[in-house]
Amino acid sequence: MGFAATSGLRRSRARVARNACIAARNAGPRAAFTAAIPQRHRGDAGDSYNLRMKTKYWIAGVAVLALAAGGWWWAQRGAAGADTYRTAAIERGALQASVSASGTVNPVQQVSVGSQVSGQIKEIHVDFNSEVKAGQLIAEIDPQTFEYRVRSAQADLDAAEAAVAIAQANALSSRANVSRAQTEVAEARRAHERNLSLVAQAFIAQSEADRTRAALDSAQESLKAVQALLGVSEAQIQSARANVQQRRAALAQAQVDLSRTRITSPVDGIVIKRTVERGQTVAASLQAPELFVIARNLSDMQVDTSIDEADVGRIRAGLKASFTVDAFPGRSFEGTVRQVRKAATNVSNVITYVAVVNFENNDGRLLPGMTANVRVVTEQRDNVLKVPNAALRVRIAGVEPAASAPADAAPGARPAPMSGGRNSVSRGRLYLLGADGKPVAYNVGVGVGDGSFSEVLLRPDTPAAAAVVEGATVITGVNTNPAAARPSGPRLF
Repeated sequence: MGFAATSGLRRSRARVARNACIAARNAGPRAAFTAAIPQRHRGDAGDSYNLRMKTKYWIAGVAVLALAAGGWWWAQRGAAGADTYRTAAIERGALQASVSASGTVNPVQQVSVGSQVSGQIKEIHVDFNSEVKAGQLIAEIDPQTFEYRVRSAQADLDAAEAAVAIAQANALSSRANVSRAQTEVAEARRAHERNLSLVAQAFIAQSEADRTRAALDSAQESLKAVQALLGVSEAQIQSARANVQQRRAALAQAQVDLSRTRITSPVDGIVIKRTVERGQTVAASLQAPELFVIARNLSDMQVDTSIDEADVGRIRAGLKASFTVDAFPGRSFEGTVRQVRKAATNVSNVITYVAVVNFENNDGRLLPGMTANVRVVTEQRDNVLKVPNAALRVRIAGVEPAASAPADAAPGARPAPMSGGRNSVSRGRLYLLGADGKPVAYNVGVGVGDGSFSEVLLRPDTPAAAAVVEGATVITGVNTNPAAARPSGPRLF
C-alpha cells in the first residue's frame, strides 16, 4: 500500500512538472525559469519549500546580473578616463609680426579758408571738387560797409594834412614875431647904452637912463614870449604830422578790411568742403569762421592711425604698412610710416598715439575721411620653425622637460630687438607626442609671432634641437572626458 502511494505521488509530480514546462513555453522566459524550480506538494510545508527555492534562484540571478553590469561599467569608465590630444605639425615658413589699428584717410596738406571780416556773402565762385589756384577769387562779402569806412578814413587823413599846413603857417608867423622882437631888443639896448654915455657926460638926467633900461628889459621879455610861441607852433606841426600818420594807418586798415571782402585761395588744390551759401551772414569774432577746406594734393595722401600705447614702442618711421577701406573690399593699399607723433590722445582713459602712414593715391579712388584698417609690419622672419600659439599655452600635469640648460635662441638665429630696445625672444614649452603616444615636454625659445603662429628658436646643445623639427607632431590641446572627472562612488543626492 505504501509503495503504491509513493509511485502514485511520483507520477503526479512528473505530470505537474510536464504541465509546468508546457505552460512556461507559452508564458515566456520568466515562467520557464519559475517552472524549472522543483515543486513539493505536501501541503503548507511544500509551499514554504517552493518559496525558499524561488528566493535563492532569484538572488543568484540578480547577483550575476549585478556583477556583469559592474564589469561593463568599470571597462567603460577606464576607457572614458583616458585623455586624448589635439595635435598639429611643426611647420617651416615665413612669419610677420604686425600691429593692427584703425585710422582716417586725410590729405597730406589741407587748408581751412575762413573770413577775417563780418558781412553777408555776396558771391560764391567755387563749389565742391572745384580745382583752384593760389590767389584765385572764390567768394565775396558785400563790400559796401567797408567802402564807406575807407572814404571816412580818407577824409580824416585829408583833415589831418590840412591841420599840418595850419600848424606850419602858425610856425612861420611865430618866427616873424621872434625876428621883430629881436630887433626891438637890439634898438632898446642901443638906446640904453647911448643914454648911459650921456648921463656920464652930465648931458641928461639919470631918469632917462633908467627909462631906457626898463624899455630894454621889456623888449627882452617880449622876445622870450614870442620864442615860446614859436616852440608851440613847432610842436603843433609835429602833432599834426603824427595825426596824419595815424589817419593814414586807419585808411590802410580800412582798405585792408575792404580787400578782405574778396576771399581768395591760399594754395593750389581742390575744394573738398564748402560750408556757406550765397546770402549767408558771416560773423567773425574771436575765431574766423570756416568757409572752405582746400586739399593741396589728393594724389599724395596719408592715414592718421591711432596706435595703442601698448604697441607704440614697436612702431618707427620707415616701416611698411598696408590698409584696407570698406569702400573697396578685398583690395589692399600699401604705404610707409612717415612719423610717430609724440602727442598723446586720451579718450575715456585710453591712451593712443598718431602714426602717419603716407601712400600714393594716383588713381584718386581714396577720398578724405575714409576709415582705414591699418596693419603695420614690425618684424619679418623667413624660413623659420613655427608652431601654433595654442601649442605654447598647453600645460600637462606631471610632464616636465628633461633637466638641461635653459633653451634660448641659437647663436645663428639673430633675434631682432624690438624698437625701444626690447628683445623679441622669450621662453616657452612644447609637448610632443612620443613613439609610445605619451607626451614629452621640451623647453624652447619663442621669437616673433603673427597672432596665430610663433617662431621657435633652439640651441643646438639641447634635447629639443633633435626632437623639435619640421613635421614633428606637437600637442595643441588636451581633450579631457567629463566622465573621468566625476566621482567613482555613488551619488548621495
